[in-house]
Amino acid sequence: MKVTPEKLCLWRLLKICLVLNIHRCSSEKAKAAALSFMPILSWLPSYPVKKYLFSDVVSGLSTGVVQLPQGLAYAMLAAVPPVYGLYSSFYPVLLYTFFGTSRHISVGTFAVISLMIGGVAVREAPDSMFMNINATGSNASDAINVELRDKSRVQVAVMVTTLAGLIQIVLGLLRFGFVAIYLTEPLVRGFTTAASMHVVISQLKYLLGVETQRYSGFLSAIYSVKAVLSRITSTNIATFLLGLGCIIFLYVIKVLNERFKKKLPIPIPGEIIVVIVSTGISYGLSLSKEYKVHVVGNIPTGLRPPAAPNISLLPNLVTDSFAIAIVGFSMDVSLAKIFALKHGYSVDGNQELIALGLCNFISSFFQTFAVTCSMSRSLVQESTGGKTQIAGLLASLLVLVVVVAVGFVFEPLPQTALAAIIMVNLIGMFKQFRDIPSLWRTSKIELAIWVIAFIASVLLGLDYGLLVAVTFAILTVIYRTQSPKTSILGHVANTGLYCDVDEYEEVNAAEYEGIKIFHSNSSVYFANSDLYVNSLKEKVAVCLSVWKQTETLLWGKCEQRERKRVRENDVLSWMLTNGQFGDRHGDSEEAVFLEPFSTVHSIILDWTSATFIDSVGAKAIRQVIKEYAAVDVRVVIAGCNKKLFGGNTWLFESLLPSCHARHIFSQRTAARLLRSLVQTVLCKPQR
Repeated sequence: MKVTPEKLCLWRLLKICLVLNIHRCSSEKAKAAALSFMPILSWLPSYPVKKYLFSDVVSGLSTGVVQLPQGLAYAMLAAVPPVYGLYSSFYPVLLYTFFGTSRHISVGTFAVISLMIGGVAVREAPDSMFMNINATGSNASDAINVELRDKSRVQVAVMVTTLAGLIQIVLGLLRFGFVAIYLTEPLVRGFTTAASMHVVISQLKYLLGVETQRYSGFLSAIYSVKAVLSRITSTNIATFLLGLGCIIFLYVIKVLNERFKKKLPIPIPGEIIVVIVSTGISYGLSLSKEYKVHVVGNIPTGLRPPAAPNISLLPNLVTDSFAIAIVGFSMDVSLAKIFALKHGYSVDGNQELIALGLCNFISSFFQTFAVTCSMSRSLVQESTGGKTQIAGLLASLLVLVVVVAVGFVFEPLPQTALAAIIMVNLIGMFKQFRDIPSLWRTSKIELAIWVIAFIASVLLGLDYGLLVAVTFAILTVIYRTQSPKTSILGHVANTGLYCDVDEYEEVNAAEYEGIKIFHSNSSVYFANSDLYVNSLKEKVAVCLSVWKQTETLLWGKCEQRERKRVRENDVLSWMLTNGQFGDRHGDSEEAVFLEPFSTVHSIILDWTSATFIDSVGAKAIRQVIKEYAAVDVRVVIAGCNKKLFGGNTWLFESLLPSCHARHIFSQRTAARLLRSLVQTVLCKPQR
């Protein structure tokens, strides 16, 4: 076929359009992917400098002033030297500016995560591994090689952080942001309250100035308290008085900030005041030399070059890293959503998971430990007028200045002052004990989740405690579906409503004569099918055995179609004539005692609350339908469709031979559905 110039021109035009369209689609997808992966590209070009910059600067400096002492303090919880807390307050915060979607949360060190890392570090590098025995004559004293111990614990903390970040990145790429839903609010609040207990107990030795072994794992909290109490007679009075003074001062400042938060332009920076004043007192009075007060010690100036983590530690840290990754993400996304809802923007849970993973993974090569958002710092950042992630960026730069230039100034800082900062910051966590009376009134099951999460985390440690709490929360879901609430529904006059006839007596919910509407608030599956059937028979109260017994007495082995012709009145007449209703207290062993017959001729199973039905449940329902059909009681189903069977057509159709197709209605509102079924049954009663 000859190709004309017109056709050739048209073909070339179509080809060009196709190429341009593919190019346009590819460029748009690439742009969307870039903006999704690095959200800063979507808002920074249109950043209103005059409107937002001043607020972000004030907020960033205020947050940085709080972040600095918290970084030093939480490094103690992570069982690593204080300078690593400063590293963890710089690198992750800087990275979150580029990858995060929340404008108000403050990423960095956090007490719960730091304590979890510290527990792993102490477990993998205990003091007993670094004991030196120096003998001088007949005297021998045991000492710990602190430098080697700290180096090993840093390696453990870095490897845990690397693995936790990698887990978060993979889960984010797989769109697994929904995993946080398994950490319900009662579970998280019970878990964090238990973590606060661990934190306070771990800081008692610093507050009292006694030296004890650090414990981790099962019953570590009890062992730690016992160790502190056994050494309480050797309390350093100077350390205790200084720490107590810091606690009182910080608590007063916290109360003032809370009471006058609307009048104060920025919160009073109690933490940095404590750090500066206590450092000055320690340096001026030589507390370390004269009174044996433990101080922070050497803080090297400058940043460390990147280094690869110790891969040999990986096999023992997988479980701990996964727990830290999930808990850290749960804290991050829950607080991010609270601020987003308050200020009218949205956060992407999957992108938050990726952002937090990148913060942990990349920063771990610069000797940091795992981070998440902090509630106290986030409140400071939001209350001081922070508008965007620029505030967090400026806070990290303030920490960088301290690390690079003036870190040595904080070397005389007493550890008891840092312990005071940690303890006072946890006051808000202990207020969560107020959840107990509230949950007692609203939901006993959620109260059980809170209590189990708290007790398990206190006694078993945070890692196993979290596992036990999540397992128990999942079991409560199984319990709720396995033991559903069932009821008989009645019609409320002059409305389209059907309510429980026992619970809603005040609205006069009345049953239709001869019809029982059976409702269950759960699905029908293998775990609760027997309970569903037993509850149905109990609620409906049709004695199937009486019918079968009567049919045997009256007809023997007659054909099924002949037995169907028997009317209830005929049966009752026959039984009265033949004296089948005897005295229950008679002595005749041959007497057959039968209950009066039920007037129920139709049963409606309300499945509007069911979300799925498996093969075991379907078989149980088929058997129920057959049993009631044998006594001339019709069973119809409301709210049944193929979606309940997960698309399994065979399961759906398996009910059809037992329950006619016209009695299985599509999913509609409960009122219309039940009303149509009731009218159908009333118009065509079966006997």
